[in-house]
Amino acid sequence: MSRSQDSWNKREREKKKQKEKQDKAEKKAERKQQGTRGIDEMMAYIDENGNIVDTPPDPTRKVEVKLEDIVIGVPKKSELDEAEAVRTGIVSFFNEAKGFGFIRDLQSGESIFVHINACQDRIGEGNKVQFDVEKGPRGLQAAQVKLAP
Repeated sequence: MSRSQDSWNKREREKKKQKEKQDKAEKKAERKQQGTRGIDEMMAYIDENGNIVDTPPDPTRKVEVKLEDIVIGVPKKSELDEAEAVRTGIVSFFNEAKGFGFIRDLQSGESIFVHINACQDRIGEGNKVQFDVEKGPRGLQAAQVKLAP
């Protein structure tokens, strides 16, 4: 009277595996019966407004673009007018002993460094000045600073 080597849990696991295998086979047969999805069903198109649609774009509404109009890379900086290049500001701090200070730009409100060598006129705190902006070693720097009329 020996007992079976398979325990009840072992038999249940085997039944479960067989059931899952059978379900998988049924799903596979069902997919084959329905047929495969064609490439046309999987394609998506983008219309002129940037929306994803399932219909191809209308060739009559196609817009031609010249090769010269396509810009690759960073566009070149356009030449600024002389009036735009000259900025106005107020000297917020100036140390005559050390020869440097800061100008508060009236357009952007940022503080720009100024050295006494860049000044064409004698300036002091509170003066309204006109200046150009250059890129210095430590950031923006005022150049050709003169008193505003």
